[in-house]
Amino acid sequence: MSGVSGRVLVVDDNKVIRQLIRVNLELEGFEVVTAADGAECLDVVHRVCPDVVTLDVVMPRLDGIKTAERLRADPRTSHLPVAIISACGEHEVSSGVASGIDAFLAKPFEPAELVRVVRQLMHRERRERSEGAGPDGGEDPAAVDGCPDSRRAGSTHRPH
Repeated sequence: MSGVSGRVLVVDDNKVIRQLIRVNLELEGFEVVTAADGAECLDVVHRVCPDVVTLDVVMPRLDGIKTAERLRADPRTSHLPVAIISACGEHEVSSGVASGIDAFLAKPFEPAELVRVVRQLMHRERRERSEGAGPDGGEDPAAVDGCPDSRRAGSTHRPH
């Protein structure tokens, strides 16, 4: 699918919110994979190889902050941009910054703001990836995270 802008893993325990985020991102050309909580996120993240992860904070089994901490602690996912999308106030998730959260979006959110945040993180991730594999034949970051670019449907790494 040539129109795909990248893959986003959307993690929220509320099915309606997951669907709302999915629809808004798919309308903008993103491929979206969803998970119902942090534990499911950690189960699927290596299979789906997302470019960006969005997390709710309050979820059963494993909350968004702990999920972000685990993503950062794993060398295969430590580079992934993570955005918190939550009804909690930004000051309530200040620990998220220490957990490696890259962006925060409060619920209820404007769809345009959601798309802007995801695009911004997507471009940052791609820029860092392209800078990570130097002309000296340095290690390809895609090989490190176990998600070769060929498994990223529609991933082109071209500037937009």
